[in-house]
Amino acid sequence: MRRESAAGVRWRAAAAGVAAVLFAAGLGELTASLLAPSASPFAAIGGGLIDIAPSWAKDLAIALFGTADKVALLTAIAVVAALLAAAAGLLELWRRGAGAALFVALGLVGAVVATMRSDGSPVAWLPSILAGAAGAIALRVLLRRAPSADTDDAPEGPDRRQFLVWTGATAALGMAALVVGNLARATVRTVEAARAAVRLPSAATTAPAVPAGAELAIDGLAPLVTPNSEFYRIDTALVVPQVDPADWSLRVHGMVDQEVVLTWDELLALPMQESDITLACVSNTVGGDLIGNARWLGHPVRELLARAGVSADADMVLSTSIDGFTASTPLEAFTDDRDALLAVGMNGEPLPLAHGFPVRLVVPGLYGYVSATKWVTELEVTRFDRTSAYWTTRGWSERGPIKLQSRIDVPRDGRDVESGSSVIAGMAWHQHVGVEGVEVRIDGGPWRRAELATAISDDTWVQWSLPWKAEAGTHEIECRALSRDGETQTSTPAPPAPDGAQGWHRISVTVR
Repeated sequence: MRRESAAGVRWRAAAAGVAAVLFAAGLGELTASLLAPSASPFAAIGGGLIDIAPSWAKDLAIALFGTADKVALLTAIAVVAALLAAAAGLLELWRRGAGAALFVALGLVGAVVATMRSDGSPVAWLPSILAGAAGAIALRVLLRRAPSADTDDAPEGPDRRQFLVWTGATAALGMAALVVGNLARATVRTVEAARAAVRLPSAATTAPAVPAGAELAIDGLAPLVTPNSEFYRIDTALVVPQVDPADWSLRVHGMVDQEVVLTWDELLALPMQESDITLACVSNTVGGDLIGNARWLGHPVRELLARAGVSADADMVLSTSIDGFTASTPLEAFTDDRDALLAVGMNGEPLPLAHGFPVRLVVPGLYGYVSATKWVTELEVTRFDRTSAYWTTRGWSERGPIKLQSRIDVPRDGRDVESGSSVIAGMAWHQHVGVEGVEVRIDGGPWRRAELATAISDDTWVQWSLPWKAEAGTHEIECRALSRDGETQTSTPAPPAPDGAQGWHRISVTVR
């Protein structure tokens, strides 16, 4: 007979904690999938972390993970949860009830966070409370079946086998609940069904045809129109909001002559406009890909504001998403001649759920954090000196005009290039101003004017190319754009915060 070692007991306590947290997470996710999808423990805690994250943390997450930042956050939450669960197991071993209390405390934190979120349902607290209680009970039950250091037991004695069976079964039940919860969330798709049933109205004002010569058809160059499946997604919603059009409405209020409330059917009955517009994220680094171009269908916001009657003292519109996100858009961007839309369609189909279905804002010339509110439900006409939006309260610029930018797509940075006839190509943009030209230089030599494709409009990006006789060696290639208002893209580098990155895009390639 062999006495159970202290180290073995500690390992088993930690394993019991991890199994208990898997069981708790599974039960919480399953409950949320049936009652309140946005209140799952992972979504509640993750959403809370996003809300309190400082700007530098957001930038770092996007720089490291790009559009996979939410997957990275969920993975990090899972790892931290496993570590805390292992610690709970050890605490329970040290003092009876201490580890279980940690599970209960975590459940209470999740419940409070879920209740405080603006998209929380009346039962938003329930999944986290059940998860915390289930974790505490599972931990106590498992540790009662764990061999102690005072127990004489053979390596494969009944106590040890029983503990392994119970621990494995608890973890398996938790994983099964996670799977069932995700399947339930995937199969109860009333919003997906509602989206599939939408028939977009014809545009009263159609977008002009894409001009000949707008697409250069160079291998490796970004397409002129970004497919919906490839369009970047950066927002604060950890779980994509499920908004049924039948329940959607938009409230226009604040410094207006009369409040306007618009339902989905009423919106679709209004004259629709079709516009090609390039959107860009303020977190896009120089040469980055957090930018995309699409053909949008929607009702001009200026007409809706005219219907409400805007006060002469107003200078800002605060838009609010169903998940609580807010954006502060300069009033003139909604009332001037640009195609600022209350959009319902994207590239010929209803908005994808992840891009704001049923309704979002699209505004040329401004970064998305001050203009492109998804799942929009409210427009408050107000002033910048009276209220602030989600990201401006976190130190970002309150107006966010897009900066003149260009990037090199071909060749790719760090790639090998065959010697001989080649091409340098990329994209340039300065929405609502327009691009006049692009210049390229190699190895610090003279600037050479690239061939500019025909732009769809001043509100879209434009492709460019330059023939290049590639000679053996390592070369540095730079580009800069020239705008229609006479501006030359600055060489002075700046990070995304607080008002967008700037500087020339530089790449290095080796010609062999």
